[in-house]
Amino acid sequence: MSDAPYKVWQCRTCGYIYEEEHGDPGEGLAAGTRWADIPDDWVCPLCGTPKSDFDMIEL
Repeated sequence: MSDAPYKVWQCRTCGYIYEEEHGDPGEGLAAGTRWADIPDDWVCPLCGTPKSDFDMIEL
């Protein structure tokens, strides 16, 4: 397990926010799931944008 701070990722298309700390249990991503641990073929649950089209943001 990493001691690095959790990061936040945003979909470029629709603005969906993925927070590593909280995960997205409705999508099968447990709290604490790091972005790097999400499969590369994962897509935004709101609009279907590929993972590669998300940007890390600072809140």
